[in-house]
Amino acid sequence: MLVLARKVGEQIIVANDIVITVLAVERDRIKIGIEAPAQVPILRYEVYESIRQANQEAARLAARATTDVLASVSDLLKGQDAEQPA
Repeated sequence: MLVLARKVGEQIIVANDIVITVLAVERDRIKIGIEAPAQVPILRYEVYESIRQANQEAARLAARATTDVLASVSDLLKGQDAEQPA
């Protein structure tokens, strides 16, 4: 992790096209501004974590639903095989 000290109004450049500016320092909070291309997602960590967890849960549910559907189709096919004369 790179740790930098900056004063209000000073900036940090990331990857040539992202500018982070220290806007204010008030008690235990630092206010920053971030300028980045529109295609670069910028999220607070807690929002990112919430989205990540929701995506993991959705993937888990989709996998379970797929397994359930495949099991049902398999059961139907087995039932059709049993009904056909040999």
